[in-house]
Amino acid sequence: MAVAEQERAEAPFEPLLQFEMEMGTFLSDWQHCDQLSTFMARMISHNRADPVRHSNFFSSALNELLEVSFRGASADGQIGCAVFRQGSTERVRLTFPCPPGQRQFYREAVSKTRRGNAYARYLDAISTDFAPSREAVLLDLAINFDAEIHLDESDAPSITLVVDLPLEGIVS
Repeated sequence: MAVAEQERAEAPFEPLLQFEMEMGTFLSDWQHCDQLSTFMARMISHNRADPVRHSNFFSSALNELLEVSFRGASADGQIGCAVFRQGSTERVRLTFPCPPGQRQFYREAVSKTRRGNAYARYLDAISTDFAPSREAVLLDLAINFDAEIHLDESDAPSITLVVDLPLEGIVS
């Protein structure tokens, strides 16, 4: 393990910002995805090397994640989002109610982001789908944002998508 990787593994993620909202309220208006992602991106990007660039990247990534929850969640319960930072990486923990029939979909979709054929799957998804599917969105984050995505199912009936975004390292 390289020294930088070892230091990253040992350093904790520091909390930056979080919100909670009733899922029914969140689902009442599609614009909540954009409004929340824009607000959170501006709040956490002020001290980055290029705050406007960082805010744009983070807002885009978070908006996609919020839309994944918007498309597949139950109206019962709460949605929660917390953002943490470790060096150049932002960690997003997005928790939302997940109907029992959707749990397997998320397990499979997240595991596909780590497979060797993720890029080919992503190209196939964006060339054949009229609207981006939840799976294509997760693949997009893994491919275009170099995100590492994990699933935490410990708080049933909710699930948590944990997404590490190394945004400072993205070359535009």
